Amino acid sequence: MILLRLVCLIRKDLMAVKIQKTGKQHSREWFEALMIAAVFAAIIRVFILESYRIPTSSMESTLLAGDFLFVNKFVYGAKVPMTDYRLPAVDTVERGDIIVFKFPKDRSLNYIKRCVALPGDTLAIRERQLFVNNAAVPLPEHAQFLNEMVPAGQPDQQIFPRYSDFNKDNYGPLRIPAQGDVLELNRNTIYLYGSLIADEGHRVSVMGERIMIDGVPATSYSVTQNYYFAMGDNRDNSLDSRYWGFLPEKDMIGQALMVYWSWDPHISLLSPIEKIGSIRWNRMALMVH
Repeated sequence: MILLRLVCLIRKDLMAVKIQKTGKQHSREWFEALMIAAVFAAIIRVFILESYRIPTSSMESTLLAGDFLFVNKFVYGAKVPMTDYRLPAVDTVERGDIIVFKFPKDRSLNYIKRCVALPGDTLAIRERQLFVNNAAVPLPEHAQFLNEMVPAGQPDQQIFPRYSDFNKDNYGPLRIPAQGDVLELNRNTIYLYGSLIADEGHRVSVMGERIMIDGVPATSYSVTQNYYFAMGDNRDNSLDSRYWGFLPEKDMIGQALMVYWSWDPHISLLSPIEKIGSIRWNRMALMVH
């Protein structure tokens, strides 16, 4: 009887150890699965697809503030984090693409605009009509103007480049720099190309009539990368290339793909019923173009 009781106790102890070991194995398996999932999610976010929220009205009515969309990052060649290396591109940027990029004046910010001109293109705006290489470009389907047109010859000192007679409705003509272009440098063109040269890693200064690059007088400069010109579809309410200049290829993140969620950003999450009531169901799965 005592022996039987002892066998039962040993059996219970062995079963407890087995159960405990199995529980640890399950925990480890779950942990490994979560780690693998996290790694795959990080790879997808960095190199393939990333979520982006529209914060302003600069792309209305094509995209609305409060839209959440997926950005295709591999199409233009995703950038490897903490390096200047890019993966091979699947496709090139085309005129009309809606692109997400690092804001060249503050690269901690992501911007979304429409690419309207490519490297080597000549861009002009005459009475709000956009021309690229002397061909009129139709206004995007949902684009809009909100304010009165500014007449030609009325300069806006907020417009790029400084001291030009350009304004938001009458702009250019302006050639978009391409890799290998040789830019003529003088007191007039330095306002157009100075920030580009500085962003490519050089010190730029003006001494009298001379342009200095890295302390050496220069009359020309060879461009080392491609540039683009980007504009918002809400043409009167968009901080775009007309105000800050050329978009470097290195700042390109990806192409806007699809709206997957949308609601009114002005309604607080502290008002859940009202917030849920603001969901824009008609914009779900909306392809961006």
